[in-house]
Amino acid sequence: MRYSKEHKQETHTRIVRKAAVRLREKGAHGIGVADLMKDAGLTHGGFYAHFDSREALVIEAFNYAMDRATERWRRVAAEVPPEKRLSTIVDGYLTATHRDDPGHGCAVPSLGAEIARESPKTRRAFSLKLDQMIDMMADQILDVPRKTARRQAMAALATMMGTIVMSRIAGNGELSEEILSAGREAVLGRAATAAKPAAKKAKVN
Repeated sequence: MRYSKEHKQETHTRIVRKAAVRLREKGAHGIGVADLMKDAGLTHGGFYAHFDSREALVIEAFNYAMDRATERWRRVAAEVPPEKRLSTIVDGYLTATHRDDPGHGCAVPSLGAEIARESPKTRRAFSLKLDQMIDMMADQILDVPRKTARRQAMAALATMMGTIVMSRIAGNGELSEEILSAGREAVLGRAATAAKPAAKKAKVN
């Protein structure tokens, strides 16, 4: 049976969408092509009608996940005043919900260590999307030169992503919650405020 171009594109998109979830859940090498195709409701034999290689699917799935995350941040930022955009993104990212649902979360904490060991082509694709994410985050950092905003965005993202990794390692108990809280404080500069001792009341004689 010959399918239309529209049908083929819809099928292609479904495979990529399903793969993006499964790769974040299981890792880049934790699931095979047959399983990925089965998740999309297709046979293994149809894989090469859509992708030249497994690497091509991994790259597309990763790009899809990163694009969705960046677009979600843009939507969140558009709904709040400029001065609250960064804190809203950070508070939405460093949550128990994100920690407990890697399949629908940020791809970097889930796949970053694996992608760093992949081919130069895969790493370049990863790097490009990461750079776009840094730019988007830098857009939310106000009243500093662009170069400074980008450096602050890099530091913020590194802290956020590392916090999610550590919180997942710790599980879902008190230590994990403490790690999430510490990450929020580190990114948003709340630690200094929280640590500042309250002013002592003057003694009344």
